[in-house]
Formats: sequence, C-alpha cells, structure tokens
Amino acid sequence: MSRNLQLRAATPEDLEWIHELRHRVYAQELGQHAPVPAGQLRDGLDGDNVYLVAARGALRIGFVSVTPPWLGRYALDKYLTRDALPLLDEGDVFEVRILTVEPRWRSTAVASLLMYAALRWIAARGGRQVVAMGRSDLLDMYVAVGLRPVGRTVHSGAVTFEVLTGSVAELAKVTTGRYGALLERLRSEVDWRLDMPFAPRPDGCEHGGASFTAIGTDFRSLHRRHQVVAADVLDAWFAPAPGVRAALADDPAWAARTSPPADAGGLLAEIATARGLSADTLAVGAGSSDLIFRAFGQWLTPQSRVLLMDPGYGEYAHVTERVIGCRVDRFRLRSEDDWRIDPARLAATVSAGDYDLVVVVNPNNPTGRHAPAAELRSVIADAPARTRWWIDEAYLGYVDLAESLADLAATDPRVVVCSSLSKMYALSGVRAAYLVAEPDTAARLRRWTPPWPVSLPAQLAAVAALRDPAYYSDCWRRTHELRRQLATDLAGVDDRVVVEEGVANFLNLTLPSGGPSAARLVGECRRSDVYLRDLSPLSPRYQGRTVRVAVKDTTENARIVTAYRAALDVLLPALSGLPALPVAGGSAR
Repeated sequence: MSRNLQLRAATPEDLEWIHELRHRVYAQELGQHAPVPAGQLRDGLDGDNVYLVAARGALRIGFVSVTPPWLGRYALDKYLTRDALPLLDEGDVFEVRILTVEPRWRSTAVASLLMYAALRWIAARGGRQVVAMGRSDLLDMYVAVGLRPVGRTVHSGAVTFEVLTGSVAELAKVTTGRYGALLERLRSEVDWRLDMPFAPRPDGCEHGGASFTAIGTDFRSLHRRHQVVAADVLDAWFAPAPGVRAALADDPAWAARTSPPADAGGLLAEIATARGLSADTLAVGAGSSDLIFRAFGQWLTPQSRVLLMDPGYGEYAHVTERVIGCRVDRFRLRSEDDWRIDPARLAATVSAGDYDLVVVVNPNNPTGRHAPAAELRSVIADAPARTRWWIDEAYLGYVDLAESLADLAATDPRVVVCSSLSKMYALSGVRAAYLVAEPDTAARLRRWTPPWPVSLPAQLAAVAALRDPAYYSDCWRRTHELRRQLATDLAGVDDRVVVEEGVANFLNLTLPSGGPSAARLVGECRRSDVYLRDLSPLSPRYQGRTVRVAVKDTTENARIVTAYRAALDVLLPALSGLPALPVAGGSAR
C-alpha cells in the first residue's frame, strides 16, 4: 500500500457503493441474505450507522460501520433480546458491524486498518466496550485482536456468527502491542482523514494542553504565548495575587537553587489556618494528580471496585482502570437532568454496589454542575461503612468555600477531600495541592510522601496566595461575569448550538445532531490559534458533539467568539442539506 490509501468518514457519494458491495458479498457471495433485483443491500440502521471507508483515489476498497450507543438500538437487537445480551444496556457499548473489503484487497492490511480505524473512532467518542458479530469461520482472527466470545451464536441465512465483545482499553493494548510495527508503517503510508489522531497518547489518557504544543514545548518560542488562546485547559484567566508575584520575584535565583522545607511544614500550617483545620489532617502534593496517584496507589488494587461519575475528570478513569486495573463502574449523569447528581439515585447505586471507592468531583469537570454539600453529606452518611469517598473540590472557590466537605473529611475516616490550588489561585504552573483526611489516614499518606514534595517556588506562592482571600474572591466573582458574557456572545452566533454555563471557569458547547463533530470544531478554531477542548473522549454521553471552553479575559474571550464564528461559517452552512447518514469527521488537523 502507499500513501494514496485514504481512511475517511463516508461521504453521501459512498453510500451507493456501500449498499452495492454489501449485496455482492452478503447476498451473492455468502448467502446471508436473499439477492434483490436492485443489487443493493440496506437495513434499518443505515440512516444512523457511521461508516468509515478505505479508498485509493476514486477506487473504494472497503468499509466498516459503527453503531454508537446513543442511538438506543443495535443490529444485534434483531437476533437477541436484551435479557439474553444485557451488555447492550450498559450505555457505553459501540457495535462494530459489517467489516467488508473488495475481493482483490482481502489479502492486504485493509481489513486490519479498518478495524483499527473503528477502534480509534470509538475511543475518540468515549467508548469503553465493543460488541460485534464475527463469522464463526473467522473467529481466530477476531480473538487475535482481543475480542472474546460471549457464548451466544447468531444465524443469518447461510452464515453463523459468534457474538464477541472486548473493552476498548484492552483492544487498544493488544493492537498496539501485537501490531505496533505494522501500525507504525501504516501511519506513514496512509492518508488519515478521520477527525481523531491516528494513535492515542502514549499513556492512553487524553489531557487538555494541546495549546502548549502550539507555543512550543521546547520553550524556544515562548513569544507564541501571546498569540495562542489556551482555552483548552482550565488555568485561571487572572494573575496570581500581588503577594504571590512579589514572593516569586523577590529573589528568583535563591528560590530556584534552594531546597524547600522537606515536609512543607509552613505550607501545611498556612492551609490549616486558612481552612480552619488541624495540620495533622493534611497532606500536600505537587498538584492534585500527584495526590491522586499516591493515594489511589496505596488504597486500591486490581480487585478493588470503584464508582466514577460519567462524564467526569478523565484522570480518575486513567488511574483506576489503566494504571491500577480496578473494576470501575460509572454513575451516569444525564443531560435531561441538567447533568446534576440525583442524590437518591446515587445513594441507591452506592448501597447496592459494594464499592471500595466513590469519586465525586464537585463542582464537576466537565459538566460544570455543583452538588450541594448537604445532599452529599446525607448520601455519605447512609453509605456502607467500607466505602471510601474521594471528593475533589478543585473548583469550589467558584461556588463557595463554605460548601466544602473538609470538616467532614477531617473526622470521618471514609471521606477524603482533595483541593488543588492550581485553578482557583492561578498557580497551575507551580503545582500545589492538598488533601484533607482524618489524622490516621493523613499520617499514612504523609509517610508515603517523598521529601520536598512541593518546590520552594510553589510553597512560597501557595502561602502568599492563601494570605490574600479578598483578592481571589474578587477574581472568582469577576469570572462569573466573564463567563456569562462569553456564554451570551457564543449563543448569539448560532442558535443551533447549545451553550451550557455551569458554575466554574468554563462552559460547554454542544453541536447539533447530524452536524460536524466536536473534533472538527476544535480543529477549525485552531486555524485562528484558539484552542478549545473536545470532550468526546471523556464520555459517550457527549456523543462526539461537545466542546469545553475555558473562560479567559475580555480580549481573549472576544478572540474565542471570533474564531468560533469563523469555524461555524465553514462547518455548519450545509447542515440543513445533510443526508440522514451522519458524517463522522473530516480532515485531521
């Protein structure tokens, strides 16, 4: 194969060929369906399936279809009831269907490439589980890529199929491990026109921060920071407090070369004073991720069972599922509930689940919704005694620090509160965070904390920030004003896009069904050096259509609106003329 081989989302012009090839293969060649005079094979999902096509110039070679969970129905429903195949009710299952290649290309890597493209498309939409029907005579091929039979056989015409499933994480692991060399070769040979990268990040966790790539991670072109709007990460739009800037500027050479207090005692004391806590209930780290990895690594094993909010901050899924290998369930937040946690439903889920750990980010990132402290206290009080709760309050200052559960965490061994100083105090670059736990739990975590966990510049900055609550309260109030104005301006661009504000320093945009993907909007905005965050990999709840926008200052917010308007001028004019087939992506940027 050469670089002329193209992988793309199906165009309307591809549909006739897809129906014709299906007829040739599944009616005439395999006898799965009766031939029809029109010579085209269709089914009831044709208007909703996503098709990915391999082509060389005008020559179409093969295709694979994907049925996403938000349709609420699958091809397998024609053969098996949900009682017989309950995994179809799990809410994040994608069905891979009718992988089909023209006869002369079947001895090439086209089929493997199409299967890989389907896996990447699913992962980019937050998929966690795949289901498929694999021909029984080709079962070894499917098992080799990580799929496993579920013990159900389906007969369709003259063809027998095995029902297969596999986790997206495991399939990705098998694919990159077993076929890594082939994929690297194909990467350089294939014209990849899908709306997600050819390969995932090496650690498998999709973070924001692509904007720093545009600035330059080798730090040789830092002037670019004035040209790039980094709205894909939730760093504060405002500067740190004057006292922070003074502390960092006073003697930067000394701060850079001097070892900090080994146990961060002064920082612990300042946090205790600012939050009205005892220092023996605290542990500090270089950002919340440091504390998450350290604490979860101590508490959890592959046998542990964890409940995460969905959608939710992706670091928690990464640590529990990919790093530790826990058994993870999702508490699915629903758009029809305005993404809010239903306390009664959460209480019932936790009581029935026998969980080792429940994680609640409050306010939630990425939905922007806040669960009142009183509701969470009630749910926790009634929860099983063995269940530990991790409450992430990274954005609580944008609501009210009085809503913190830190006082509960300081006395209840089941509760830990984590609070980053990065986002609320404009300290993302220096990395400082703390957690609150009852004294024995906090002491155990401090024992597993290396000396000098927080750098001297970070300790100086964090202490100075905590000493100026009035400055930050004003910044948080101003953030709400900026967010509301940004929401108003974005909503005025196109009423087909839903704007959801939330309570923190960001808002979300959801593109209309049947229109362009979130990834394409993000790509178009990057043409204007405006970086937004595609939320699709975090959850299938977003259906590949939702983008998060960080609140910036007035000037940068205006640039966001301008770039967004220009992007929609490119992406949405043809929306009214789209066929029933959803176009799944465009040229990768």
